[in-house]
Order: sequence, then structure tokens, then C-alpha cells
Amino acid sequence: MKTLELLAPARNTDIGIAAIDCGADAVYIAGPDFGARKDAGNSVEEIARLCAYAHKFGAKIFVTFNILLREEQMPEVHRQMIAAQQAGADAFIIRDPRVGIWDDIRIPLHASTQCSIRTVERARMFAEAGCSRLILERELPLSLIREIASAVPCEIECFVHGALCVCYSGQCTMSEVLTDGARSGDRGECIQACRNLYDLVDSEGKVLVRDKALLSLKDFNLSARLSDLVAAGATSFKIEGRLKNASYVRNTVRHYSLLLDKLVAASGGALRRASFGRVEGGFTPDLSKTFNRGFTELFLDGKRGKWASLDTPKSMGEEIGAVSSVRPVAQGMEITMGPRALDLHNGDGFAFVSDGEIIGFRGDVCQGNKIVCKPVAGLKPGVTLWRNISTAFEKSLDANPCRRFVEVELDVAASGSSLSVVATSEDGRQASVSVSDCETARDSERAASLISGQLSKRVDHYCFAVASIGSNGGFPHLSAAALNGLRRELAAGLDSQPVRAIPLKTGSAPSIAPETLQTGRLPGELMRSKYCIKYELGLCPVHQGAKQTGSLFLVNNSRRFPLLFDCKACEMAVLLY
Repeated sequence: MKTLELLAPARNTDIGIAAIDCGADAVYIAGPDFGARKDAGNSVEEIARLCAYAHKFGAKIFVTFNILLREEQMPEVHRQMIAAQQAGADAFIIRDPRVGIWDDIRIPLHASTQCSIRTVERARMFAEAGCSRLILERELPLSLIREIASAVPCEIECFVHGALCVCYSGQCTMSEVLTDGARSGDRGECIQACRNLYDLVDSEGKVLVRDKALLSLKDFNLSARLSDLVAAGATSFKIEGRLKNASYVRNTVRHYSLLLDKLVAASGGALRRASFGRVEGGFTPDLSKTFNRGFTELFLDGKRGKWASLDTPKSMGEEIGAVSSVRPVAQGMEITMGPRALDLHNGDGFAFVSDGEIIGFRGDVCQGNKIVCKPVAGLKPGVTLWRNISTAFEKSLDANPCRRFVEVELDVAASGSSLSVVATSEDGRQASVSVSDCETARDSERAASLISGQLSKRVDHYCFAVASIGSNGGFPHLSAAALNGLRRELAAGLDSQPVRAIPLKTGSAPSIAPETLQTGRLPGELMRSKYCIKYELGLCPVHQGAKQTGSLFLVNNSRRFPLLFDCKACEMAVLLY
């Protein structure tokens, strides 16, 4: 039986708890320091709180230490890793292999996507360095994922959703260059240079494209490809977004959790989820209603496509149609939408593109296909309008939170004046309670009904259900309050037992020089990517038969970056000079 894990991001503990409630099997989160998102740090106490909650459902917590480390930082890194391990962390996501030398780090190490694992050889290197899981590059085709999974004994983790770096992970120094060394993506301080607007110019200075987000990719969405990833050998499916808000995480996690549940249900017992607990209630997820730049499956099929979000690096949301008319009214302006308009609500957020600029506004009054708002410059008939904030959906998220329960079966046996109950949770823990010397009920049928009804209720995160009930000589007379007390005793008995044992790291990592595991950037390259501006613009001489353009450059705020087109590898690089 193969185990499938949905891995969710968390900026903080409360978002992590929300992800678990919505069906996540694991959550990745940063500790106080040394994560690749410097603005998403959390105290050890908060890590402990999240671990305690997650472990109720057999869910796991992975703490990130995925930046390049300086020698003088190593003692503090070690101290924080020990503290996180004691707080209940289940694994560390690492980039620097030197952390594998400490024997007192006993939980597994996962090789971060910043390790730039995109070949079988590199996968084997990190497997030999002691990593139990490999987080693969996002740009890999299924064929290569399958090849890597077959070549190493490690778990394989793949991103399935969220923002995409334009370059191979761990191989970008644009932030350092643009800030003159003040900030570095390798140290968790990426300035998202790929979301900037650039001009594309040729060697003669002619502007081919002006003020476009030429390095900004659409967001990843492999909703329709989970079964393909499972067949290729992936077992963990990761959502990007440690800087995203709670509504994004809840919506995305619920969407993918339901998809994984369908895969499991259709597998005939060949697949199972990595955690347990039934999710109840909640909202209907809709990926179009939370932050996205449009979606792409990138290179999963080994084929090129239009991957970029050139007009804007921001979220446009869902297209609602073209503006039919605009007229002034006392409150500002009234916009009439065409027949494609969706169900709009007061307070919805809208956006459109005007002269290459994204303009956003709120609809004060929305009714039918009409929107009344304050005056908005550039808004005119024919403009395509997008909704990037749906107030109705956000209200639905808040009003219908998911709740997660551990199912517990009760076997009840009575013998006139006594009662014994054995509780078995879905993860296999057992607890029992019994009472004796009670008055025997005169009406056995009514007593059995009361016992079954009062015991088949919830306590905290447990959902109790009587699976069997029988008697030898009748049932004892017990009040509802007494039965509720028995149910609380059973919950306490289950709580007193560990849900599972944290796996220990077996053996010691071979001695591999850290420098052999670095990403091996070529001199002068600021980033290298499977994405190609020439292909995106229809200028590729290999795949599109276009004429040679000569040298091309990206220009931003007077900074001029040459582009290298490595057609043999079918890759593009941004150069420093």
C-alpha cells in the first residue's frame, strides 16, 4: 500500500492548524531563523503548539533550515534544530548538507528544492548524504521524475501548486546583484526580481518589448495530474505559499485533499493517506477565487508552452467579462458588464490592465451586471474586467470552517449492574472504562438506547460511535451525566497514548564534502531557467522557425542584463555582463 501525503505551507501556527483542519497530512514551517522566507519565522514555542495539534491526527511538521549557512552560524543552527526536535518536529528541510554531521539530530532530513535536484546523479548524491526525502525541481517532466524515483531509496516530494520561480531553484543571485549584496535569496531574502517589469532590447538598442513582466511565470497547478505523479513515484504533494494568508492555504489545501481522497477511494486499497481523521463541514473550494497569476502545468509533459504572466506579476483572479458601458452617477460611476458577468457582491475587488499597468478598485454596490464605484481612471467600454477578491467566497470561508475528527469505535458490554466500554481509535489506540455495582435498569431496551446515544457523541477531536452493544443479564441504569463522564474518560485514555513513534534517522551519513552538493552555478550567470523568453514571444528559431534575433538584453532601471540562449540544453540564462 502506497501512502500519499498532502504537504501544506504555514506562515504561522494558526495557519498550520487551519491547514490540518482542512485535510493536510503535513505542514512545513520555519523556526526562528534560517528559513528561505525570512519574514515567516516562528518561535520554538509556536512550533511545539503546532506539533501537538498535528500529532493528534498523525500529521507531521517539517521545520525549514533551507538557506546557505555561514560557518559562524552553525552553532546557532544546531541549537535551534535541537530545540525544534524537542518541540516535536518530524523532519528538517535542509539545503546545507553540513547539518547532517550532528549525531544528536535524530529526525529525518529532507533535501530542499533549493538543492536543485534535477538529475539522477544529483538525486543519488543527496541520498548518499543521508537525506530520506528529495524535493525535486518544479521543471521536471514525468519521465525524469519516474527515473529519479526508481534510482534512489528516498521518498519523492513534488510541488503541485503555487508560485513558480522562473529559474532553477537555488540558482538565482538576482537579489544580491540588484541590492548590491544587501539581500540574498540564498539567505532567505529574495526580492522577487522575477516579478519586476523589464524591457527587452536588441544589440542595437531597439526595444522589442516594453514594460512587461518578462520573467514572471504563471502559478503551478497540477490538480489534474496527481494520478500521473503517483504513477511516476511521487508520494508527497507540496503546496507553495509560506507567505500566503490563511484563506489561500485553507482553500488550496481543501481542494487538493478532496482530490487525493478520490484517488484513494478509487485505488481499491492500493493507496492511503499519510494521516487520519475525518474532515467535516467547511466550504466548497475554488482555486480561481484566491491569489493566482493564471495557471500552468509547466514542463510536466516534456513540452514547452506559454508559461509566463507577462501583463502583470500580480493576481488578476477570475475573468468576469468585458465592460459594456460606463456612466457617471452621484456615487461615482456605474459600470455595466456584458452577459458573461458573474454573480457579483458588494465589496468585490476588481482589476484591469490600462497601458501596461494593473489598476484595481472595489465595487461599492454590485447588483446583477452593474457595479457602482468611485471614479476609476482608464476604465472604459471594451476593457476586460477581472475579479480578484470575492467577498462572498471569503465570507463562506470564515462562516464554514472545516473541523477534523478522529473516529473512535466503541464496543459496549453490560451484565445487569455493570458496564464496560472499549474504545478503539482509527489509528489503533485503545482505552477502556468500566463501572459496577449499579442499579439494573427495569427497561433494558430504553437503557441500551440511552447508553448508545450518549456514548456516540464527540469529545474534543474524537468522534465516538458505538460499533457493538450487548448484555448478559440486562443493562445498568446510568444517567446521561454519568455516561458523558465515561466518554470523557475514554478520550483522556486515548490522549495519554502516543499516536505514533517519530521515526529515527538510521545510520550515519557518509562523509561527503559540502561543496560537491552545491548547485554549481556557472560564472557570470544570475539565473538559469527552462523558461525561454524567445519561445514565449514566438522568436524561437528551433521550435518555432523564427529568424535569429541576435543578442538580447533585459533592461530595468538602467540595469542591462544579457540573455544567454542555450539551445542545446533548451535553457535560458540571465547574465551579469
